[in-house]
Amino acid sequence: MKIAIACDHGGLNLKNKVISHLEKNGYEIVNFGTDTFDSCDYPDHALPAAEAVASGECEKGIVICSTGIGVSIVANKVPGVRCAHCHDTYCAEFTRLHNNSNMLALGEKVVGEGYALKIVDAFLNTEFEGGRHERRVNKITDIEKKYGK
Repeated sequence: MKIAIACDHGGLNLKNKVISHLEKNGYEIVNFGTDTFDSCDYPDHALPAAEAVASGECEKGIVICSTGIGVSIVANKVPGVRCAHCHDTYCAEFTRLHNNSNMLALGEKVVGEGYALKIVDAFLNTEFEGGRHERRVNKITDIEKKYGK
């Protein structure tokens, strides 16, 4: 599976740990930066990662900043992206089961590294349940279309 990953300077330490973890587990990574601790603007990195997921270049995406909030807002502006900002494994699992989320947002200053990797695993190893949830996800897509997102 090919994973898009991006961060700003506030998420770089965690991004590097996530990349190492994913590569060790056989995932292909497309890194949209940043790769330095120099101050940068999170939309500059989260947007191309979200576009890669929306286009199908990458199957899933992970975006990281200090809180996870900013990058999740950016990612969710891209039609076709359903980015979930998760602080725990329960939410990571259920956003895949019920929302078919294709991107995960994490906050480096919110979750510890060890738990963040468990959140990533829960997100990537859970399949969409479908059924009644498919109808609901389709309604989200209809909202995107209505507002020309």
